[in-house]
Amino acid sequence: MSRIVVLDYGSGNLRSAERALRRVGADVTVTPDFDEACEADGLVVPGVGAFAHCMEGLNAVRGPQIIGRRLAGGRPVLGICVGMQVLFERGVEFGVEADGCGEWPGTVERIKADVLPHMGWNTVAAPAGSTLFNGLDADTRFYFVHSFGVRRWELEESHAIRPPLVTWAHHGEDFVAAVENGALSATQFHPEKSGDAGAQVLQNWLRDVVG
Repeated sequence: MSRIVVLDYGSGNLRSAERALRRVGADVTVTPDFDEACEADGLVVPGVGAFAHCMEGLNAVRGPQIIGRRLAGGRPVLGICVGMQVLFERGVEFGVEADGCGEWPGTVERIKADVLPHMGWNTVAAPAGSTLFNGLDADTRFYFVHSFGVRRWELEESHAIRPPLVTWAHHGEDFVAAVENGALSATQFHPEKSGDAGAQVLQNWLRDVVG
């Protein structure tokens, strides 16, 4: 049974994530503890609310250092919703700009859509070879709640390393719905609120990424 830490930094659906992970067989601890977060088999970084506020909470528990240390050792990390957004370089919300963790280049900004927030069920376009979406049909729907997102993927391709797998969704325009990048995975949607489909994503992550 995989030992998973859900990082408690004052933001996110901690208990929902805990219950969803337990449902698919994980041994889950919710904690802000630096050492436990670094040493777990897998780390989940949830997040709701404003980008800058989430970064304040993450910095308070040394979240960027935890994520960086884990990834340097090839130890899996899964970001969810704003927990995905903070993995990028920066966020701009209502004129407030904040630095993110910088694991990927790019900016989190307001999505150009007639109706915001983007709230409810939506399909995604996963690339061939996706681990997270393995076994799921193309018309499978996931639950989103957000007004901001990553509208452009800015990481330049390199022949030296395997490029990340980027999944897209559409609401007014295309935006990044998930990223799979070795030990670092993330979803803009909430797998813990996406029923059986979300459970399958978490199970795929536990089995094929965490191992």
